[in-house]
Amino acid sequence: MSRKHRLGVNEATLVTRKLRLTPGRFPDVQKAIADIDRLYGLDGVSFNRRRQTLRLAYDASRIGIERVEEILAKHDMHVSRGWWNRTRANHYRFVDQNIKDNAATEPWSCH
Repeated sequence: MSRKHRLGVNEATLVTRKLRLTPGRFPDVQKAIADIDRLYGLDGVSFNRRRQTLRLAYDASRIGIERVEEILAKHDMHVSRGWWNRTRANHYRFVDQNIKDNAATEPWSCH
């Protein structure tokens, strides 16, 4: 039994991401979340204020982590630049691009 997803989300290319934001105050966090929530291909977004962590679920064949970072920057919020968070974000970028490339490729078989 599969869960119903939002319009534009394919379960085969659905990914979940967790990003820690730079420490600080987040006066416009609800506006940023609302802007992110409007993205076509996004399945869900939430923010844990105590841990300053953003959780996302989206179709990686349609959007990538870069689009989310652009929206955060517009609201003067940024992904933490700590070593672990940078490594994780770079891995997310690599996997998102790989999913996007594979979704655009025509499958073939020699059988």
